[in-house]
Amino acid sequence: QVQLVESGGGLVQPGGSLRLSCAASGGIFELYDMAWYRQAPGKQRELVASMPRFGPTTYVDSVKGRFAISRDNAKTTVYLQMASLKPEDTAVYYCNARWVPGPDTYDYWGQGTQVTVSS
Repeated sequence: QVQLVESGGGLVQPGGSLRLSCAASGGIFELYDMAWYRQAPGKQRELVASMPRFGPTTYVDSVKGRFAISRDNAKTTVYLQMASLKPEDTAVYYCNARWVPGPDTYDYWGQGTQVTVSS
């Protein structure tokens, strides 16, 4: 079972940048599809970016061209580089690891890191 720890959140002004990190341990990192989700107050959690083992990287429309997901298998870490941040990007950001060994799907979550975009 993998454990996930996010870091890198904070307060940033509109137009600024942040890089979130998610360090994984306790599993075989290469076997997991990785993703970032976010949840703003009063809203449902939404998928922001995903980087599956196989297949294309995807982004929610609202962050395309501004955010970039990447992974370093050697460091067992996934990143979310965020640029041109907007107040509507304010949310708790969660790292997700998904393992699909067969017909079942196993999802693992980090504790979340707060991102606040405000002047």
